[in-house]
Amino acid sequence: MFNFEYFTPTEVCFGKGTVDRVGEYVKKYNGTKVLIHYGGGSIVRTGLLERIKEALDEAGIAHIELGGVVPNPHLSKVYEGIELCRKEKIDFLLAVGGGSVIDSTKAIGYGLTNEGDVWDFFEHTRVAVCCMPLGCVLTIAAAGSEMSNSCVITKKDNNEKRGYNNDVSRPKFAIMDPELTMTLPDYQTACGCTDMLMHTQERYFTNGGNMEVTDSIAEALMRTIIKYARILVREPKDYEARAEVMWAGSLSHNGLTGCGNDGGDFSSHMLEHEMGGMFDVAHGAGLAAIWSSWARYVYKDCLTRFKRFALYVMGVDDEGSDEEIALAGIKAMESFYHSIGMPINMKELGIEPTEEQILEMAHRCALASGGQKGSARVLKEEDMAQIYRMAK
Repeated sequence: MFNFEYFTPTEVCFGKGTVDRVGEYVKKYNGTKVLIHYGGGSIVRTGLLERIKEALDEAGIAHIELGGVVPNPHLSKVYEGIELCRKEKIDFLLAVGGGSVIDSTKAIGYGLTNEGDVWDFFEHTRVAVCCMPLGCVLTIAAAGSEMSNSCVITKKDNNEKRGYNNDVSRPKFAIMDPELTMTLPDYQTACGCTDMLMHTQERYFTNGGNMEVTDSIAEALMRTIIKYARILVREPKDYEARAEVMWAGSLSHNGLTGCGNDGGDFSSHMLEHEMGGMFDVAHGAGLAAIWSSWARYVYKDCLTRFKRFALYVMGVDDEGSDEEIALAGIKAMESFYHSIGMPINMKELGIEPTEEQILEMAHRCALASGGQKGSARVLKEEDMAQIYRMAK
């Protein structure tokens, strides 16, 4: 194992009716004038926005709104939010939504409290030293942004999708009411379950520093997500299933499942970022579409981990060679994705990149990764291009 630091300062308020405590939590963290940041019209149609505004009013907290966040959140909306918050003298940010909304909120927080262009942080030419305080009301179980230090933003004028990690952006609190996720479309639920699975897998498939306790936590999380994702296909309003995947999503991306290892692989995420930037696909579906090709490309270099995954997560029988068991685990994962309506290649995702586009995605991925990426196997630009080709 490697030495590690585990930092999770976000206060979690979990369960039915917890959204009504949002004013209490904003006040606790000294917010006096709040930006409510959200996506489309669903929180308006369901009455959630009005419910939040009433809770803030009761706490004596002033507020303004900025909606319009889209999946793969845009830099232009971040700039709009920064300008609005400066004009209105906002001192606290409240994200109401899923990962895209929370990421947009984090980026606004960076822009409000650091000089220069906020995009510099995503290009990794500068380091943010602070972030405006923010909290969130989670409505989509998926990205884990409610407890993570991660933020991903897309610059649409050149289709660049870039991530930035910094602990200063971790939310002060996360209000997590599983009932708020019951109105999600089935496809969005499945994308969310895929994303949280991948956050754990990115830290699981490594070639260095694994701990038994961390592995056991990761394997339990993956088994839980798989179990309840299948239940939600049949019973989308099952509260217990919604609660299980919501909490699993947070634990999958707050750093817990990376304790003691080498930092994780994250190649699949980097590969998907370029697909998402170029084709604007749903993040979870994009991850499912690239994963099996990545797995088949790297598994021989990380055979012990893939065998363990097959046995302890996917329930494959311990029969045959290590390679046969590992491949059976990959096939079982593909079957799971199909069972919840997720694609396992680009054609099923609905995109057919040309060779020129594949080479462009691979080149951008390599640049964004500093030339190479991975732990299960270190990938360079040609490896990335080959995985894209396999995924067609």
